[in-house]
This record gives sequence, structure tokens and C-alpha cells, in this order.
Amino acid sequence: MQRKPEWLKVRFPGGPNYVRLKGLMREKRLHTVCEEAHCPNIGECWEAGTATFMILGDTCTRACAFCAVTSGRPQALDMGEPLRVAQAVRRMGLTHAVVTSVNRDDEPDGGAAIFAATIRSIRRLCSGTSVEVLIPDFMGNWQALATVMEERPEILNHNTETVPRLYRRVRPKGRYERSLELLRRAKEMDPRGITKTGVMVGLGETKHELLLVMADLVDVGCDVLTIGQYLRPSARHAPVERYYRPEEFEELAEDGRRLGFRHVEAGPLVRSSYHAERQVAKLSQRTVPA
Repeated sequence: MQRKPEWLKVRFPGGPNYVRLKGLMREKRLHTVCEEAHCPNIGECWEAGTATFMILGDTCTRACAFCAVTSGRPQALDMGEPLRVAQAVRRMGLTHAVVTSVNRDDEPDGGAAIFAATIRSIRRLCSGTSVEVLIPDFMGNWQALATVMEERPEILNHNTETVPRLYRRVRPKGRYERSLELLRRAKEMDPRGITKTGVMVGLGETKHELLLVMADLVDVGCDVLTIGQYLRPSARHAPVERYYRPEEFEELAEDGRRLGFRHVEAGPLVRSSYHAERQVAKLSQRTVPA
């Protein structure tokens, strides 16, 4: 395990809001990607009163080489989960709720109906709260995507994760072309909605490959891009090939803006939902692109 550079140091979690949120998640029997994926920002975000909910259980049917979430055979879907998420959103007083999930390739719709029910529940209990969903690829089931898009989430997020050359090693069950198609279709289904994706760096990609991915994403109408440093969860996960310096993230952000993204969030500790509430505030005008 390589030693992390100075700019990757984060605060140790444990403030009063962190303790309060941890208690709420256990009370409501909810999972968060902050905990399950060992997010380095959990101390900052939870102390600020925000968290990213992870629905469809805590066990993923895939085993990506970069991810700390437990993989294996998941339990049955919990039909009460959408309501409990909405109740937690209300208790937390969130103005922007972010909901993601494990992959549920064992389900015919990949869990899309639970995503839709969660959006409806949040809207019912928290009428002023915007909703961002970070969805899996549903194995290319576009009717499942339509089920989610019919609820008109303010932001539809689906992570591209890495460059095409590295998919077989890093994301073996994913398909780069499928992720692009999902983002393209999501924009077609709701042209006024915001589409978003995220990529990691440090897995062995080149700058040229990253720029090609950015161009592909702009071509399918993706509005928002997040770029963050890959951090190895354990010795059994894919190794970090190198750590990008903060100024390199600034350059990538400028490249993304120049290519046509409406917003780029880039930095060593940036993750898909990092500062998501700030992003939606900047992009709150749901206008049809010219």
C-alpha cells in the first residue's frame, strides 16, 4: 500500500453531528455509501449534516476492483426502505437528497421500482427537497431506466468510473458503451433534467484517454462531471498507479469546462455526491439546452 500524499489527509470522523447521523441511520435501518464504500469525506459531510443513502441492501451482485462495498448474494428487497429514507431526509432537514444503491443484477428491473418509490416518498414527505439518484446501469434494461426517469429526479447520475481500456480489469461487469447509452437515453427522456457522471483517476489511465471520455460524455449530453482520486480500499483491490496533484485536477476541470460540461467538480477527494447540494444550487434552472 503506497503512502498517501499530504493533500489526501482528512478529518477524523466523530463530531456531534456525525454521532447524531450514525444513530439516525441505525434507528431507521438504513445504509449509506459513505460508510459502506469507506468514503474519505464522511467526517466532513456528516458533520455538515449530509449523507448519501444507499438503497437495495448492502450487498452488491458485482465485485468491481475499486469498490469496498460487500459483494455476494443479496437479501430480498426491503419494500419499507423508501419510506424510511424519506423519513430520514425529513429528520435531517435536507434541501437536496442523494440516493444511490448497490447493483442488483438478481432483480429483473435492477431495483428501479425501489428507486422510483424512494423518489416519490421523499417528494411526499419533503416537498421542498430536490432529489439526485446515482443509479447502476440496470444491465441495459431501458424500461428500468424509464421507471426512474418517470419520477423526474432533479439530477440523474450514473458513474462512468474509468476509461474504456481499463473496464475489463476495474469494472468487469460494466460496459463503457452501455454507460454512455444510459446517459444519452436519460437526457432524451427528460431534456430539462440534469445528467451527471463521475470518473476516478490514478488507475493507469492517460490524459488523452480522459479527454476522449470527456468528449464522449459531452456528446451524449452529460451536464455535470466529477473527477476524484482513486483510493485503494484494501490490498485485495486494484492498486493506485499514481496520485494526481491538486493542480492536475484543476487542469482537468478546465479541460472539462472547455469541452462543454455545465459544471465540473474535480479534486483529490471529490466523489460523486461530494458537494452535491452546491451543484444543484448552481444548476437549479432546468432549461432545455440550446
